[in-house]
Amino acid sequence: MRKLTYLGLTLIVVFIVSSCGTGNQPVTPEGTPTPVPPTRTPFPPSPTPIPIAAEVNGELISMSEYQSELARYKAAVGRDLTSEDRLQVVHDLIHLMLLEQGAQSRGYEVSREELQTRISNLDPQDQPLAEWLAEYGYTEESFEKSLKRAIAAAWMRDTIIEQVPDEMEQIHAQQILLYEKSQGEGVLEEIESGTDFAQLAKQYDPQTRGDLGWFPRGYLTIPVLDEILFNLEPGEISDMIETEIGFHIIKVIEKDEDRPLAPDVRRVLQEKALDDWLERQWNLSKITISIPQK
Repeated sequence: MRKLTYLGLTLIVVFIVSSCGTGNQPVTPEGTPTPVPPTRTPFPPSPTPIPIAAEVNGELISMSEYQSELARYKAAVGRDLTSEDRLQVVHDLIHLMLLEQGAQSRGYEVSREELQTRISNLDPQDQPLAEWLAEYGYTEESFEKSLKRAIAAAWMRDTIIEQVPDEMEQIHAQQILLYEKSQGEGVLEEIESGTDFAQLAKQYDPQTRGDLGWFPRGYLTIPVLDEILFNLEPGEISDMIETEIGFHIIKVIEKDEDRPLAPDVRRVLQEKALDDWLERQWNLSKITISIPQK
């Protein structure tokens, strides 16, 4: 399951996808003719299923909807699309539908009045709305459905990210990051012999001196570090920790049980909360993708 990219946290309406249509077109069934009286009434035509790009818990994303979104995406990025782009677009469409379904499960519904208010407040860069819709591949009906889904999805997004508190337990730490185990062993020996940690950190990282700043649990991109660092007390130094990026030796400088989150740190935690919610919903949902995934 991929993270949100194109639709992203902001859910910008002007590039949000149209919702699915489910109309059917009749065709005459094929079969071997048999002698019948010329006045016999023919069997009613059978419907032709609309091509589907994906299905999410019984709701359909039509191929035409997917193709329209691909065209908008191509216009936005200004280049030919790769297979990775195409798969990302259908994943983002699924994410959007999962958010809308989440809002609906919590009883949130977009009223007709709110929808019309949002539409009346749109200002497509001094361009008549009808022209703007045509330029971006919308009909009036598909845009209303798209906007309704976007409003519900944004409500669900806000509900998720607002659960991230303003204050959390945090630590202030400093690290020495090395790329060879032997180097790490040598640094540990120097620390044990009394060499100042800050001096060593400056030696290996003159620009930042290894200062990681203040951060809460879940902020670092390597979760195993949380398990170790938050069990240290101020002044304590970790053993050498091996991760996929190297060998870490980290000192906890300060700890605060209830420190306000810096805006950029809270934003990272909010993005993670949204990604985690989408991943859980994806795993709990019945999702079928019909387009080629390579």
